[in-house]
Amino acid sequence: MRFDEAYSGNVFIRSHQNYEESQAVIYGMPMDWTVSFRPGSRFGPSRIREVSIGLEEYSPYLDRLLEEVKYFDAGDIPLPFGNVEGSLQAIREFVAKVLADNKIPVGMGGEHLVTWPVIQAMHDKYEDLVIFHFDAHTDLRDNYEGYEYSHSTPIKKACNLLGGKNVYSFGIRSGMKEEFDWAKENMHLYKYDVLEPVKQVLPTIGNRPIYLTIDIDVLDPSAAPGTGTTEAGGITSRELLDTIHFMANNGANVVGFDLVEVAPVYDHSEMTQIVASKIFREMILSFVK
Repeated sequence: MRFDEAYSGNVFIRSHQNYEESQAVIYGMPMDWTVSFRPGSRFGPSRIREVSIGLEEYSPYLDRLLEEVKYFDAGDIPLPFGNVEGSLQAIREFVAKVLADNKIPVGMGGEHLVTWPVIQAMHDKYEDLVIFHFDAHTDLRDNYEGYEYSHSTPIKKACNLLGGKNVYSFGIRSGMKEEFDWAKENMHLYKYDVLEPVKQVLPTIGNRPIYLTIDIDVLDPSAAPGTGTTEAGGITSRELLDTIHFMANNGANVVGFDLVEVAPVYDHSEMTQIVASKIFREMILSFVK
């Protein structure tokens, strides 16, 4: 991919800066090759960019403007359609390049498996990496119907790589009993809520580098119906925003982040992608200093 000029397609609002001068790089991971229910998240990155034009550039929560941050939209990583391993390798190589240039990676999914190669690249740079994972689902399977690569496996893979005690999952309300049993013994998993457990956990992390990955289905379907595997009983968009702001205001050392699983075809109201674009705005303003 080229980094010497801005992506020629739709870009996230205000992201027209030069790559070399940027503090962060936005990139899309348009992959949904392993979804277990409804496909369509490969169209999430492009639609989130398109609806971002409706955002105000000012955040009253943070009293910051997007123009205060330099971020470059590199567009979507060109992934080989249907080729899972080739796509994962392309993502890892792309993120490694961004990190080598000392920039913060800002990913748009795509199914949640795309986070796995990002975590691999992040761990190559940050040996003491911590994962904060906001999701409805555990994503702790070793495989799905015999397949190693699935959007139900990335957090288990992260636990195997980093050690489960370095992985924190919040908002979880769906998964196999075996996954919950495994989590109880091997990692940090907090059911149903996000903000209150993050308030408890963050002071224990200190200044360690955090990678934040958000599956849009952590939100209740009433706030985000446009995703492949909706799950009733989720948090509100207000709680998610409050959590991001709490992390920003309390010293969280977030060194990269993504938001995944937006599938626009299932939300003709555009609510899901509009919510996602605002979450991106707040994360950019919160974590790109």
